[in-house]
Formats: sequence, structure tokens, C-alpha cells
Amino acid sequence: MLKSKYNNIAIYVSAFFIIALILFAILRDTSSPITLNDAQKLLDNHSVTKVIATKEYVYLKTQNEIYKIASTQVSAKMFADYEVEIEQGQTPLFYVLVGIIILGAGSLTFRWYQKKSTLFTSSTMANSTAPISSNEPIQAIKPSVSFKDIGGISEVKIELSEIIDFMKNPKRYRNFGARMPRGVLLVGPPGVGKTMIAKAVAHEAGVPFFYQSGASFVQIYVGMGAKRVHELFTAAKKNAPAIIFIDEIDAVGKARDGNRNDEREATLNQLLTEMDGFEESSDIIVIAATNKIDVLDSALLRAGRFDRRIFVDLPTKRERASIISKYLAAIPNETDIDALANMTVGFNGASLAALVNEAALLSLRQNGSRVTMEHFHQVKDKVMFGKRKLLILNEEQKAHRICYQAGKAVAAAAFDIDFEKLLLSNESMTPPITTPLLKHEIESRIKMLLAGMASCELKFGEHSSSSKVDLDEAKQSVKEMIEDFGMGDSLFASKEQEDAVLDKLYHETKETLSGLSSILLYVEGILYERESITKNEIIRKLDGLQ
Repeated sequence: MLKSKYNNIAIYVSAFFIIALILFAILRDTSSPITLNDAQKLLDNHSVTKVIATKEYVYLKTQNEIYKIASTQVSAKMFADYEVEIEQGQTPLFYVLVGIIILGAGSLTFRWYQKKSTLFTSSTMANSTAPISSNEPIQAIKPSVSFKDIGGISEVKIELSEIIDFMKNPKRYRNFGARMPRGVLLVGPPGVGKTMIAKAVAHEAGVPFFYQSGASFVQIYVGMGAKRVHELFTAAKKNAPAIIFIDEIDAVGKARDGNRNDEREATLNQLLTEMDGFEESSDIIVIAATNKIDVLDSALLRAGRFDRRIFVDLPTKRERASIISKYLAAIPNETDIDALANMTVGFNGASLAALVNEAALLSLRQNGSRVTMEHFHQVKDKVMFGKRKLLILNEEQKAHRICYQAGKAVAAAAFDIDFEKLLLSNESMTPPITTPLLKHEIESRIKMLLAGMASCELKFGEHSSSSKVDLDEAKQSVKEMIEDFGMGDSLFASKEQEDAVLDKLYHETKETLSGLSSILLYVEGILYERESITKNEIIRKLDGLQ
């Protein structure tokens, strides 16, 4: 589409210049100026065959050449023996050519206006019925992202290195009798970098990259989505070898459940047909991304379509360290990469990028010269949970809040539960746990959830309604421990067992905190002073008691 557009422009410009050159060649004045004496000699020798007079010049035409002399230099007596032709204006040919130019320019202007009007109408229709992207021409891009720019994903890189080698040396595989998978499905949670990975594959292979989201195929008119799919694959084949990347393919590739949706089914059928239509020498590979592989139609997942599935999980500690290092490379900092990796359990690549950026912005707002660990501690909760405005508390409510948070912090440190820093406004201290836990580890986490209530009971004899979130989580954890994990007194769960375990853990928590009253007072003092405290500060105080 883009090449055709530029070709049309080149044709129009060339035609204009050709007409201009023709006019210049025909209408330009090719006569040679002469003096009065030279003109008289030509007339006396009877070399002149024709005399043409205009307002400015008199032209003397001989058999071989045309001469001109200013009208003010000659007199009528000089041409007594000649019939002088008087020219009042331009020749008819001149007006014909000028007319052609005017008509041509008008035609081009009309076509441009008509085309622009059509595009405006299409754009208006697109705004009301379909994504704008569905009306744009499909164009290839040359990604600038390489694997060097992506931290972690070492296993994914190994899986995809074969695809890259095939795109670079297809004959090697064909001569060996092997064929590459027609489709590669990247499966993983949002934000792990599936799109960046696909771009990096195209960059490393040095081939055009055709990007489309699954939503761009969804149309209100039956057949438009299928047409879009066909255009995508046609454009890729014209630029082969190439990579087609379909993001969020579940938007168009959901399993067919019998409920009619003619447009979505037509689009899915077209996608299946296009993938089946790959010739062995097409050199086209389709990469798709989804975080919902369970909803995809089985026809998409069968051999010959998306043959290879690559799971992109949340980054490990080592991978998080690698990602953070890359984002911090251009930012002045005094940080501990390992500590940052430890405090970002459960973060994906996008969250890590946001964390580094927020820390850098905070440092700039505070007129700092570099990013420090303190900046990361301050923005971590903002990245994880969003910016929350702490409710305005009176002095009594603030005292209860400080006591509540101090109890949770001391319990977490005493039971060795992972957390880096507690803020007075924290709703959640610890990241979500994805690894299996032992019974005593689950009980420790439940005690930490109950510690705020226990601390307030010890000091004030009551606790506030803000403990609801922690209490609900504690009840849910006890229920899962008894019902799902079989960690009660018997394998047969009951509500009485759950109540007994919850009550036992609460009393044990109160006993633990009552023996750490001096630590509680220390933590409360720090929270009053600066509204935050780190785990290391509490650990040092606990070690001083031993």
C-alpha cells in the first residue's frame, strides 16, 4: 500500500515536469539578437524569407536561423519589399498547452480532495464501528529491541534462538529435511515482555515485523475481520522472510462454544486457513501472545499451526536483578541490586520498569543527585497498589494506627516473615506468596495478620474496624490450611476446628507481643517520628534483647 502510494506520487510529479519541459521547448525564444547593420545586410541580400513583427521585437527568419531586433530600432521603410506578419499575442498552441496544464492540475486536485474525503468518511465509520487500527494500512516495522535490551528470560532466548537461526539460514534446515514450526505461542501473565520478546526475535533475525493486536480484527461487519487477516498475511508474504506477531490472540481465537458469532468465527476460520496455506518455502513465522491459553480454540493449538508453546513466567530473583540492572544503567544510583531483587518478589518486567522510573522521579522531586534504596522503599507500594491517600486521623485514631502497625512489624520480624519496610499507610506488608509453605510458615503469617489486633488489645483493650482486611485474610488462610491442606487435628475439616485454630494462634500472638513490649514501644516511637521503619531496624533491636 505504501509503495503504491509513493509510485502514484512519482508518476504525477513526472507528468508535470514532462509537460513543463514540452512547453519550455516549444515556446522558448530561440532567435539570436542582431544589430541594425546586420539586419540591413540580411534584408539587402534577400536572405530573409519571412518577417514577423511583435510589440517588442521584429523577427527575421532565414532558411537556417531566426534573428530578432528590437522594434524601436527599425523603421517601416526597411521592410518595403517584404510582407510583414503582425503577431498580437501568443500562438494557439500556447493556449492549448496552458489549457492542458490547467485541466491536469484541476484533475489532480479533485482526485486528492476525493481521496481525502473518502479517508475522512472511513475514519468516521471506524470511530463508530471498529478500532481505528483496522482501517490503517498494514506496514512492516524494523524493531530496534534486541535480546541484549531484555533482562532475564534466558530459557526463552534459548527456545527462540532456533527460530532466529532458521530465519537467517532457511536452506540449512530444508536441506536437512527439517521444517520450523509455523507458529510460536508465547504464554504468560501480563507485563512479562511477550511483545518485546517477539520484536527482539525479528531484530535478531533481521526480518520485517508485522504487528497486530487480536482486537484489531474484531469488526462489527461480517467479513471485515477475515479480510484484515488476509491482508496481514498477504503483506507478510510479499516481504518474506518475515514475522507476524498477533498480540492478545485470545480476543479472536476463543474456543467456539456453539453460540453463534459469525464475525468472530469467520475471522478465526480465516486465520486457520492462512496458517494452513503456508508453503514450505514461505519463510513466514507467526508468533502470538496470550495470558489465557485455556480459552483458545483447540484448532489453533493443533500441530501445523502453533506447534511450539513457550511459557514466559514472572522473573526469578536472578532475572529481576538483571532487569533492574538494565533499567538503572543510565540512572545515577547508589543501590543494592540484590536487595532490590529481594524486595520485588512477584513483580513483572513492566512493574520493575515502573518501579525504577518512579524512584528516579522521586529523586528528582527531592533534588537528589542519585537514586538510593530509600527512594525505592518509598515508591514500592505506589507501584504495587497505586497511590493511596491516608485518611485524616485524629490523635486517638493515629495512636491506635501506630500501635496496630507496630504489632504487625514486630511480629513479622520475630517470626522472620519477608518484608523490607513498613509504612504507617501500609495495607499489605508482604508480597503475595506463590511457593508452597509448611504448616508453621502459614501459622507465622496468620500470627502476623493478627498481631495488629493483639497489640491494640494489650495497650488499649480494643482495636479498630481497620483490622477487617487482615482479619479476613487470616480467616481465609486458616480455612485453606484446614480444608485444603489437611493441616488440622484431623483430615476432616470443620468450622469448630477453624475457630479453635484461629483462637489459639491469636492468644499465642498476644503472648509473644507481651514479651516484646519494649520493642513495641521502640517501633511506635519510630513510627510517630517518621511514619516508617525497616525490618533491619527491628531485627537489630531484637538481637539486642538476646
